[in-house]
Amino acid sequence: MITVMKTYKNISIKRSVSFNRRTLSTGSPRFSRLSWVSRWFQVLVVIGSLISFIVAFCCGYFYVLPSLSQAFHGYSISKSDDSVGSCNVFDGTWVADIGYPLYNATECPFVERGFDCLGNGRRDKDYLKWRWKPKNCNIPEFDVHSILEKLRGKRVVFVGDSMSRTQWESLICLLMTGVEDKKSVYEVNGNKITKQIRFLGVRFSTFNLTIEFFRSVFLVQQGSVPRHAPKRVKSTLKLDKLDDISKQWVNSDVLIFNTGQWWVPGKLFSLGCYFQVGNIVKLGMPIPTAFRIAIGTWASWVEENIDTGRTHVFFRTFEPSHWSNLTRRICKVTQNPVVETKGREQSILTDTVLEVVSNMTIPVNTLHITSMTAFRSDAHVGNWSDNPSVPDCSHWCLPGVPDVWNEIFLSYLFIDNGLPLH
Repeated sequence: MITVMKTYKNISIKRSVSFNRRTLSTGSPRFSRLSWVSRWFQVLVVIGSLISFIVAFCCGYFYVLPSLSQAFHGYSISKSDDSVGSCNVFDGTWVADIGYPLYNATECPFVERGFDCLGNGRRDKDYLKWRWKPKNCNIPEFDVHSILEKLRGKRVVFVGDSMSRTQWESLICLLMTGVEDKKSVYEVNGNKITKQIRFLGVRFSTFNLTIEFFRSVFLVQQGSVPRHAPKRVKSTLKLDKLDDISKQWVNSDVLIFNTGQWWVPGKLFSLGCYFQVGNIVKLGMPIPTAFRIAIGTWASWVEENIDTGRTHVFFRTFEPSHWSNLTRRICKVTQNPVVETKGREQSILTDTVLEVVSNMTIPVNTLHITSMTAFRSDAHVGNWSDNPSVPDCSHWCLPGVPDVWNEIFLSYLFIDNGLPLH
C-alpha cells in the first residue's frame, strides 16, 4: 500500500509542475486557481499517506503486541537458546553429540543387568551419542550439582510399568554422577533391582532425597474373578478403582506416572484378564475404551487426593516399540535413529492421555515423548539383555533414551514452570 501511495504522489507532483509552467507563460487566473488546487491536492496526498502509515503502524503494533506479551510470559515460541520455557520441547530432531552419554552404566549399581547393553556385549556405541534438539530452543545442560541441591529433602515417586522403572534407574544414575561417596546412595530395603518387586526406593542420604518406584502396570486395580463369571475369565481389571497401593503415592513432592505397554491383547485377553466396572465384567469392551475409563479414574484420583500446592504431577506418554513383525516378534535394532517413523509417532493411548489431562481441574504436566522416541530404533535392548535368546524391541538400553526423558522432565521441573523445589 505504501508503494502505491508513493507512485500516486509522484504523479501529483508532475502534474503540479506542468500546471505552474502554464500559469507563468499565460498569466491566466484560471491556471492560478488550478495551481492552488494542485498544491492543496498535494497536501491532502501527504496527509493521506501519513494517516495510512499511522494506521498500518498501529495495526502492526496491536498484532505483534500479544505475541510479545506471550513471549515475556512464556507462552509463545522463544527465539532464545537459553531455555525450554517457551517452546515446544518435544518438536525437534536427534543430533549427534560426543558429549553423551552422561554416565557409565557399569559404574551405576542401580541399572538392571538386562538394560546394560554394553555390559551384555553390544559393540557399537553410536546409539549413545545422540542428543535431542528442539527446533526453537535448547534443553539446558545437565548440571547435576545444581539439581541435587534443588532436590534436597524431596521425595520423587515413579509409578508405572517397566518403562517407568527404566526411567527411575536412569534418574538415579544421572544423579549419582554428582555424589562423591557412592555408598551414601542405597536401596532403602537392601533389595536388588528386579522386575518382580512392587516397591523400590533409593535414598541419597547426603541430600535427604529419596527416589522411589511403584510397580503398577495398569494404574488401576487387578482383581479376582467375580462370581458367575465365564470360565475364560481368570482375573479382571477394575477400571473404576485405582491400584490398591495408591495411598503410598500421596505426600510426595514429584509424581511421575506412565502406563501403556501392558494394554495389549497378549497381556490381557490371552491371559484371561478382562475388564470390570462396578460388579459387571465387560467381556466385549475394546482396549482403547477400557484405557480411557482407567485414565479417567486416575485423573479423578489425582484431583481428589493430591495437593498440587506441594506435589508436582507428570504423566509420560506411550513409548513406541520397533518390532519389525509383531506376530513373529522380529527385532532389528538399527545403528542410527531412523528417518521415517512409519506411524509410530501416533498412538491412541497417547491421544487419550493428552485429552484427559487437558480436561483436568488441576495442573498436570504431560511429557509427550511418543513422537521423539519413535525415531530411536537404534536404542532398544535387542539381543543385548541378560537373556539374549529373547529379543527386545520394547525396552531401552541404559544409558540411552530414558536419560533424555529425564533431562526434559528436570527442565520442566526447574525451568519451565519455575517450581519451588529449593
